[in-house]
Amino acid sequence: MAPAVPQNQGDPNPSRYWVVPAVRALIALAIAAVVTFTRDAHTAQFGLIVFGFFAVADGLATSVLTLLFSSRGLTRTLFAVQGGIGVVAGVVALALNGGGLGLYLYLVTVWAALTGVLELYSWVRERRRDAAARDWLITGALTAILALVLLLVPADAVLAIGLFGAWAVIVGVFQGIGAASLRTAARSAAAARRMESGS
Repeated sequence: MAPAVPQNQGDPNPSRYWVVPAVRALIALAIAAVVTFTRDAHTAQFGLIVFGFFAVADGLATSVLTLLFSSRGLTRTLFAVQGGIGVVAGVVALALNGGGLGLYLYLVTVWAALTGVLELYSWVRERRRDAAARDWLITGALTAILALVLLLVPADAVLAIGLFGAWAVIVGVFQGIGAASLRTAARSAAAARRMESGS
């Protein structure tokens, strides 16, 4: 996950940031459903295809929605880069879907390590200035943990794909909750501004 996008002053559409984690939650949960209901098909090729579709969709959502709804500056760039990493990893996975378990483990591990660290760094930068930073901390930590676990577990396709599916469920649910919270906060802030302007 998944990342949130800062809502500092000067944002193009600060009150609509909740769209970012909401879309990413839907993507993660959709992939989790595919993994859950196709247990008999958990081969390395299946894993590469599923991860490829997820990484491309999530990467595009992160990059495009970041450009639409995020603040300007380095944090915005970090999320755009994070999305770009996902797109590249996904394209490689889809193009080389016959590459075997080694390629699957390599791509998912590298992707999770890079994007997890970037999200954690965004949390470090914005933790005192943005309510969404808490989401970055948890999502970044979960993604980094996925990379570490894949490095330590036995090289087994069913296990590795199952772990990715479990990660997608947890992150998807968490991002959905985060999106709902941000939307509620944005509506409350808008109502408060209307009351102030009307008084």
